[in-house]
Amino acid sequence: MTIERADPPGLASAPGLISQVVTVTDRKLVHLSGQVAWDERGALVAPGDHVGQAARIARNVDTALAAVGATRADIVKETVYVVDHTPELLQPILAALRDGTQPPPASTFLGVTALFAPGFLIEVDIIAAISR
Repeated sequence: MTIERADPPGLASAPGLISQVVTVTDRKLVHLSGQVAWDERGALVAPGDHVGQAARIARNVDTALAAVGATRADIVKETVYVVDHTPELLQPILAALRDGTQPPPASTFLGVTALFAPGFLIEVDIIAAISR
């Protein structure tokens, strides 16, 4: 059971932020629905605050992954959708989402005009790999 991460020569490297290539062998893949900053009752958490919403999303991701015996260390791919994106948001959002978890997954960070409902600033799509 292996997860291999690589930043091959010829591609830009962003150590600690992303892995350019992640290969998964002999593992079960776990796909989460897009996670947003809502609490267990569906109420928006941290309106207007990208980092606060990222922190709540991390908590929701932890809860979803724990249900299948996984942690953020098992994430192999993330796609982060951000309303009102600016380049300065990349570092603090990823820091809140990962909270020191290493190594980093393959990652895509996208600026979008809107999410499913007003007030939600970030949505994260997660794929994790766990032991069979």
